[in-house]
Amino acid sequence: MTTSQRIALRGRSVTSNLRWLLLFGFIALTGVIYMMVFDVEGAFFIGAIYALACSLPLIAYETGNLSKTLVERVRRLSTPRYFLSSLAIYFVLSGIGFAAAGTLMKITGLAEASWWNLLILRPKPFLYTLAFFLSGITILRVRQLLGRQVFMSLLTGRYRHPIEEERVFMFIDVVGSTAFARQHGDLRAQEYLSEVFASFAPHVRRHGGEIDDYVGDCAIVTWPMKEGVEPARCVNCLFDILDDIEKDATWWIKSFGCVPKLSAALHGGSIVTAEIGVFHHKISYFGDVVNTTARIEGLCKSLKQPLLISQDLLARLSLPPDVEAIPAGAHLVKGRDEPIGVLSLRRKTMRQS
Repeated sequence: MTTSQRIALRGRSVTSNLRWLLLFGFIALTGVIYMMVFDVEGAFFIGAIYALACSLPLIAYETGNLSKTLVERVRRLSTPRYFLSSLAIYFVLSGIGFAAAGTLMKITGLAEASWWNLLILRPKPFLYTLAFFLSGITILRVRQLLGRQVFMSLLTGRYRHPIEEERVFMFIDVVGSTAFARQHGDLRAQEYLSEVFASFAPHVRRHGGEIDDYVGDCAIVTWPMKEGVEPARCVNCLFDILDDIEKDATWWIKSFGCVPKLSAALHGGSIVTAEIGVFHHKISYFGDVVNTTARIEGLCKSLKQPLLISQDLLARLSLPPDVEAIPAGAHLVKGRDEPIGVLSLRRKTMRQS
């Protein structure tokens, strides 16, 4: 890893840590506000401790750090059952956090109330915690729906006027989805695609990308150019997605009777980004780069190469040590007057196996 790559990673880590600190500070403040609004006797830090203790298990659950399996099971429930199950889980987790905080303060002598008052979460503080937490979850859901960068861009009005910038695009297509739909029906095919696309999300997020759109059986992922190429986040993201699907092959076969196969194209360059729409706003990307990425993905089938990267983008990044690029020729694609050079990506171990 180069010095610039280490600096970039360190900068992202510092930013992430700062966000968590600000979040924890805000949660602690809500506990202080509760004591002030409801005239609760005692030092303000008691409210802050209780607020953090009640909220942290909920955050751990929602981020999948507490029980990823439970989160996945609840997510697949119908809407009424999902709502009721989530409410019950929130109550249990908040109660556990409340009891843990009360035990700590009783043992250390920070609070002198009875064990009952310190350990049992009553309706008023639970509803207060739930109101703040659900407000935060709502904002988070909107942020997830739009994408982190799109959400902030809409809030700040960054793209209210068109801006020229450089971005990396990755088009990922689910191979064989049409045949799957013919065999199992459209409803089952949609469930299949939803699960495939859901498997992309954590890797895209971890590598700093945004899922811009879903078009049929294709997902469009994008990065600002600097973030996408340093340190080859776009390539690492792609192979992490493939590794994750391979690791869960048994589950895919059990659930859908097959393991998803993907084809993907990576390309980047200068585009125009703008906010469009009146009642429904969206950040859209205009330019040859987007269309060319789609055309390169179309070459995957004719070249029988599932993973392609443009020569232009490859020249701007350093591949991970375990990935190699094999020249796949220069090809004329629709919308371009000159051929574009593409290369096939693969693990080095694949050639040796």
